[in-house]
Formats: sequence, structure tokens, C-alpha cells
Amino acid sequence: MVFSSSVFLFCFLPIVLIVYYLLKVEYRNLFLLVASLGFYAWGEPGFVLIIILSILINYIFGYLLHYCMQRYSKAINRAVMLIGVAANCGLLFYFKYYDFFIINVNNITGFEFVVQNIILPIGISFFTFQGLSYIIDIYLKRVEVQKNLLKFALFKAFFPQLIAGPIVRYVDVQDQMDNRVTTVDDFAYGVRRFVIGLGKKLIIANTLGQVADNIFALPYDQNTMAIAWVGAICYSLQIYFDFSGYSDMAIGLARMFGFRFKENFDFPYVSRNVTEFWRRWHISLSTWFRDYLYIPLGGNRTGNVYFNLLIVFLVTGLWHGAAWNFIIWGLWHGLFLIIERIIKKSNFKWKIPQFITWFFTMIVVVIGWVLFRAPDINYAIGYLKVMFGIVSPTNVGFTVWYYLDPIVITILIIGCIASLPISKYIKNNVGTYEEHSTISLFIQNVYVAVLLIICIMFMATSTYNPFIYFRF
Repeated sequence: MVFSSSVFLFCFLPIVLIVYYLLKVEYRNLFLLVASLGFYAWGEPGFVLIIILSILINYIFGYLLHYCMQRYSKAINRAVMLIGVAANCGLLFYFKYYDFFIINVNNITGFEFVVQNIILPIGISFFTFQGLSYIIDIYLKRVEVQKNLLKFALFKAFFPQLIAGPIVRYVDVQDQMDNRVTTVDDFAYGVRRFVIGLGKKLIIANTLGQVADNIFALPYDQNTMAIAWVGAICYSLQIYFDFSGYSDMAIGLARMFGFRFKENFDFPYVSRNVTEFWRRWHISLSTWFRDYLYIPLGGNRTGNVYFNLLIVFLVTGLWHGAAWNFIIWGLWHGLFLIIERIIKKSNFKWKIPQFITWFFTMIVVVIGWVLFRAPDINYAIGYLKVMFGIVSPTNVGFTVWYYLDPIVITILIIGCIASLPISKYIKNNVGTYEEHSTISLFIQNVYVAVLLIICIMFMATSTYNPFIYFRF
């Protein structure tokens, strides 16, 4: 079940909200857990056993680590923590990387180990990283162990963040498990945030995603240079508005139930360098890697900082999918972070106009998205050659205007405008929603209501509603 489906919007969510607020406070966590497991089991009931297994692994190792830290030496505590980390990574490796590993071993050695064709449980990368951060934070004494299995299970399985993030750490929600209050303003904010995210997904991401899918479905040499650029730009906007839209919906849904999640995107397409891009893009993931991989490797303090960055972005690529194009995508971004650090360290004095640095950053990002979107690395290289005029297309069946109809052009313009921090500027210079006048509140509520109606129209008239996180 996905947030942008009619089943979720008109059946699951209303029923869960009504029952949740009718129940006594002491039963609400249990109800949310049952509803969350039902949400996850909707498409593939068998996969719910995987998340239950992940819950049990992390609950047991968290409790065991807590017990050992009160009685045994640091070496034993560290060993328990590492075994818990290995158990999480082992579960993720089997379901996400085992077949990829076997295929590459067969290619290198000539062996014929059997490929299992393992089906990937949706969201396993997200809830595995949740478990890892919980175990490590207990070891580092950042959080207290959660002895209540029900509350811990809710932390792991809470449906707003279960399948598409953001990656929620236990330290950020531990107090909210017991002490959360939902006011009318909180609930209203949650509804508005959810509708805005739904609009990002259905109106912008789905419209441009269909164009990108049609272009990338063709052999790369059947696209002109202009078509190749249109496909790359459409996908760049699709993945941003799809992913940030899901994050908005998750934050909004959580707020309806009294939880406050941190922001996950901060207008990344205004970044003037790749380092800034990663401060603004998928913030919960980039900060997770900073805190649990980059800093433990030595960060900026010890070891080779460039090697540390390459390792982090190699793992970042692998986290997104078990394929070489994801690995190359991660290393591509890591390479430019290293270049930027070298330039900064050299005290480079030339003053480069901000527009030039922004434009260069966007070229790097768009090239990266081609690597990310392509079915394999050979296709990505060929596609990029067409984009930059290195290879001339053959057997071109369409002109660029076949894809750029008035609706697509309009959505492209809307997407570009919505990528700018206009709402952030208004919030900083005009005030928050709650600070506005009655007329202003009325206008904003009308805007959200109209947006919801448009979303429902898109939902009713379109059968294209992809879920691009199945690889995560």
C-alpha cells in the first residue's frame, strides 16, 4: 500500500485516524502497531515476518547490550554491539545483496553458483538502518534501552516512515512514545503537509516520471540530444518530488498522530556545490552516514579523509540498490566532494559567480541521476554520450516535441519553481501559518483544499503511479 493510492487515502487512513482517536490513550500504541503491520502486509503478507524478525533482533540485542553494559567489560559490550550490527547487516545482505554478490562471483570466477532470485522486502534498508542506529546509540549511551517490546516494535514499524523514510532514530522519538499530545493546530498542520506531499507525488513526480520512463525505455541511440536531456531533467525532478513528497506525507501523517519527525529535504536543487547538495538532499540518510560511518572511520580528524569519503559514498551507492550503476553513482558524488575539499584546502582565491557554481553543480547532479536511473552502467554511458553529443543517434522515431506537450511543459515550469525555497522565504519573512491573519489562514486552507481536489482528479484519471523505492 502506498500513500498516493485511493485505498490508503479513502479507506486505511480515515479508519485508522477515527479508531485511534476513539481509543483510550493507553491502547493507542498497540493499535498503531497493528495498523502499521497491516499496512506493510497489504501487498505481500509474508514480508511482515521479515520486519518482525528485524524487530526481535534489535530488541533482543538492545536488551542484551544494556544488561552487559551494567555487568561486564567494555570489550564484551563492544562484542555484543558488533554481533547486533552484524545480525542487522546479515539480514540486509541476504535479501538485498546476495544475488548481486553471487552473480558477480560467477562472472569473475566462472563458477555457476545458483542465483536465488530473492524478492526484496520493501523498505528493508530504512528499517535496518533504524535498528543499527538503535544498537549503536545504546552502546554509545545516547539512548536508554526500550524494555517495552510493543513500544520498540512501534518505533520500527510505524507506517508513515516504514517504506520510504525518513530514517527515524530512536533518540528522536523515544519521549514521544509515551508523551505526545496532538492539538488541533498539529493535526491541521499534518493534513496540510500531507496534501502538499501528495501534490508533489501525483501532480509533478508522476507526470514527469512517465516522460522519463518513456525516454529511458528506448535504446539510448534512438534519442536525440534534446530528448536525452529532457529525459534526464524530467527524472531529476521526478525523483526529487517523489522522494520529498513521500517525506512530506510521512511528516504530515506522523504529526496527525502526535509524532514530530525531522525534515528530510531542504531544496537541494539550489545548491552551489555537491557538498551543499548532500546537506540538503535526503538529510536523514546523509546525517546517518556521517554519524555512524564517516566519523567512526576518522572523519576529518584521523586517517585519510578522502578515503573516508570514498568509503561513505561507495556504501551510499550500495544502500540505494544492488547494481553497479548505483555504486558508480555513489562514487561519482564522492569524487566531487573530494575535489571540493582539495580546492577548499588549497585556499583557492578566484571569485566564481554563484550562478556558474550552481550550474556546474546541477550538471554533476543530473549526470549522477542518469547513472542512477539507467537499467545498467553500459546504458548509462551510452545515454550520457548522446546527451553530450559524443554519439550521434540512429533510428530516431520521435522529435523532442512528442514528449514536451503543453501539460508536460507546464508541470516542468511548476517543478522548477517549486524547487526554489519560496515557501521558506515566506516563512522567514512573513511568518508561520499560525502567525497569519484569519484571511491569510482562509486563503491557505482553500489552497490546500483545491490541491487535494486536483490530486484526487489525478488519482482517478491516471493509472501511472510508480513506487520507485522498491530497490531500497
